[in-house]
Amino acid sequence: MQVLERTQQEITQEKVAEIEARLNALENQVQQIREELPDNKVSIIVFSGDLDKVLASFVIATGAAAVGMEVSMFFTFWGLNALKKKRNLSGKNFMEKMFAIMTPVGTEGLGVSKMNFFGIGAKMLRAMMKRKQVASLEELAQMARDLGVKIIACQMAMDVMGVKADELWDGIEVGGVAAFLAEATKSKVTLFI
Repeated sequence: MQVLERTQQEITQEKVAEIEARLNALENQVQQIREELPDNKVSIIVFSGDLDKVLASFVIATGAAAVGMEVSMFFTFWGLNALKKKRNLSGKNFMEKMFAIMTPVGTEGLGVSKMNFFGIGAKMLRAMMKRKQVASLEELAQMARDLGVKIIACQMAMDVMGVKADELWDGIEVGGVAAFLAEATKSKVTLFI
C-alpha cells in the first residue's frame, strides 16, 4: 500500500510538473503574441494636395485622436502644400522657384480633386461646409495639433520639391520614410490618402 501511495504521489507530481511546463509555454506564447499586436495607433500618409482629401485626412486624424488613439500624419509630395505657411523663393534654383510659384501655399490655396473649375469648386465646398456648420480644414488642422497628432513632413519630398523647413508650419517634425515606418509598424490602422 505504501508503494502504491508513493507511485500515486510521484504520478501526481509528474502531472503537476507537466501542467506547469505547459502553462509556462502558453504564457510565453501569449506574451509573444501581445508584443506582436499593433498599438492603439493610426498612421496616415497624406500624399494628395487636394482640399477634400487633406480634409478627410484631418477628419480621420482628429476623430482617432479624440477617442484616445495615437495619430501620426506623414505629408509627402503634394501633401506638403497643405503644411506651407509661406512661399520663400530665396535660395532656390530656377526649377524650385517655378515649382514654388505653381503650387499652392497652405490649406487656403488647395483645390478640390473633382470639379475644381479654377478654384470655384473649392469655394463652393467651403461654403457648403460653413452652411452645414462643419469645421473648416484650418480648424481641423489646429484641432489635430491641439490633440497631439504628430505631423511629419517628408524630408526627401521637401528636397525634391524645393520646400524649405522655414516654409512649413512651426512645430512639425521633418523626417524620412524611416520616421513614418517607425510609427506605422505598430499601428492598427494605416491609410494612404
